Amino acid sequence: MDKQVVIEEYTPNWALQFNKEQKIIKDIISSAALAIEHIGSTSVEGLSAKPILDIMVGVRDLSEVDTFIEPLEKIGYEHVFHEEFPNRRFFRKGLWRAGTHHLHIYQYGSDEWNSNLLFRDYLRNHPDVRQQYGQLKIELANKHHFDRAAYTNAKAPFITSVIQKAKLSN
Repeated sequence: MDKQVVIEEYTPNWALQFNKEQKIIKDIISSAALAIEHIGSTSVEGLSAKPILDIMVGVRDLSEVDTFIEPLEKIGYEHVFHEEFPNRRFFRKGLWRAGTHHLHIYQYGSDEWNSNLLFRDYLRNHPDVRQQYGQLKIELANKHHFDRAAYTNAKAPFITSVIQKAKLSN
């Protein structure tokens, strides 16, 4: 059974955790990393979130990532292949369906890279939308207690609409 979907109040500790983890990751993949960003709900001050740190690394070419699979494993990041996301390399730290860190690697400047930043920055700059998203997450966590996939899928339309708004406002 999956770990229960739990939404926690925002804590500044998430930003501190990101800064610490960013340094560790940078030591391993600095030759390929063009940028390392804190994304996801833990990166948005004031937004409640599952206590999972989402980290995004931008590289020139995803083929570079293969050389970092083993070194990342040594610091606790397991490579998880997702056929449905060919433009992303994903690593999880922590237990299956109960990870503590998610590492997303994209080609720097790709649509996926830009969409993650647009979503994060829009939530940071629009308190009303941030509040709507926080409320939606709580409602969905209550509805999908032990089904993380259903919880994540149910958030997708909201996320897509915010990214579209962000693109139009740029």
